[in-house]
Order: sequence, then structure tokens, then C-alpha cells
Amino acid sequence: MQLSLKREDLNDATIQGNKWLKLKPNLELARQQGYKKLLTFGGCYSNHIYATAAAGQRFGFETIGIIRGPEPKQYSPTLQFAQKAGMQLHFIDRSLYRKISELQTQQAISRPFQPAYILPEGGSNALAVSSCAEYARSLPQDYDIICCACGTGGTLAGLIQGLNHSKKVIGFPVLKGGDFLYSDIQSYLSAGNRHQSYNNWSLISDYHFGGYGRCTSPLENFIIEFYQQQEILLEPVYTGKMLFALFDLIEKGYFQKNTRILAIHSGGIQGLDGFPRLKARLNLT
Repeated sequence: MQLSLKREDLNDATIQGNKWLKLKPNLELARQQGYKKLLTFGGCYSNHIYATAAAGQRFGFETIGIIRGPEPKQYSPTLQFAQKAGMQLHFIDRSLYRKISELQTQQAISRPFQPAYILPEGGSNALAVSSCAEYARSLPQDYDIICCACGTGGTLAGLIQGLNHSKKVIGFPVLKGGDFLYSDIQSYLSAGNRHQSYNNWSLISDYHFGGYGRCTSPLENFIIEFYQQQEILLEPVYTGKMLFALFDLIEKGYFQKNTRILAIHSGGIQGLDGFPRLKARLNLT
């Protein structure tokens, strides 16, 4: 059994991991179309909000973040960073936020801020999936299985599309009840190629640890032990959950003997700022 980690957490200090893969083609298109403002959506601890704010500051775009839920008395580290990077933050009711995937609702929310280039929640759209597919084709070929954590499913869809049946792809949803991603991922794949059918992928949704942004003691202990042994930081929102799952599945004999697995470290280390106890235990404070 061989487990390797592709360190995309090292590709940038702030626009990190798969967020850069998703943002890059969208920023290029926004520039080509003459937009000077980016508008996007996310929660108080969103890696996408963080990365979009950083990208706007670096590349000269105004940025607007539509944030899920009421305005907190104290901003999360993510929102503090976004605000310092120049992002305008606007908070909306959770019930309304749940409808942003509906075109009419999205248009109504974004209308006061137009003209603005709209980035979807998590940054996943056709351009982002295509970029992740291109990235997948650059990965080493001497692996049997490629794995990544899943939030919206855009990165996983790109991996599936780019590897084009040559490898098995496994996604680990970080949200409770993550099986809903099957239909979302299938939609991304169908949009990319309506005549292609992919059956070389699956989701393992048993390692959400209570839901998005939740961190239990076993997960915290695993991240600390991993850092002590490998000197690689993980956060408990995405990559930490995926690697916990892989170590657990390997120990339980889930994979065939001599299977070679490549796991993608998708960045988001800033997420550790939302877990002060874990940071303290890692001696990072």
C-alpha cells in the first residue's frame, strides 16, 4: 500500500490550493469582459471568500462577499482577513442564502452591486471544472486512485473529467449528508461533455465528523499526530478529514493490497484560524 500527498497547500500563501485553480480562469474572463468588480458567496469561514478577497487585492478587482447568516458581533478570522483585503461584506438571512442557486434569487441579490462578475459559492462553475480537469492531466500517472475532499464537488468533477477513466477517483464530502453531491457532480460532468459517461468515481460520505466546519477530538488528535510525524499542516475542514478517512480505511483493509493512492492537499490552511484550541495544541499561536 502506498499513500502519497500532492502538496497544493504550497502553491500560494493566500490564493491557495484548488481555490487558485478555480479562480484563475474566471479572473481571466472577468478581465477580458471588462469587469472591475467580483461578487461571490460564502460562509464566515469560507476558503473561497478568503481566496477571492486575496485575489481581488492582488489583481486589482473590487470584491463583494455575500455572507450567509446575520452579521456577527465579532468577525471570524476569515472575514477579518477579507475585510482588510478590501472586500465589502454583506450579510443575508440563511433562508434567502439557501436559494442563491436559483437564478432569479442570485440576480436579485447581486443587482445593487452591478456591474460585477459573479463567482458561485465555492468558486465551482464550468470554467473552474475545466481548469481542474487540466490540472488532473498534469498529475503523475503511477497511481491507481486519486482522492480529494469535497465541498461543492467542482474539483472532484474536474479530476474525473481530466483523468478520463484512466484512474479511479474518490471524493470525501465534508458536509453531513454529502451524498447529495452525486447529482451536483454529475451535472458538472454533463455540462462539460454531454456525450461522455464516467463510472470511475465514487464518494465516501462517512467522514464528515458532524458536518461542515466541525472538528471532533479524534480528528484533532489525528491532525496533531500527522503534523508531529510528517511536519505537514492539515486543517480540520477539508484535507484533515480526507486523510483521517484514508488512514482509517487503509487500516480496515478497504483497499486492495499494493494499491497506490495519491491524495490532493487542497490548501485552506487559513481554516486553522477558526480552531484556536487546535492551533494552540499545534504550537502555532
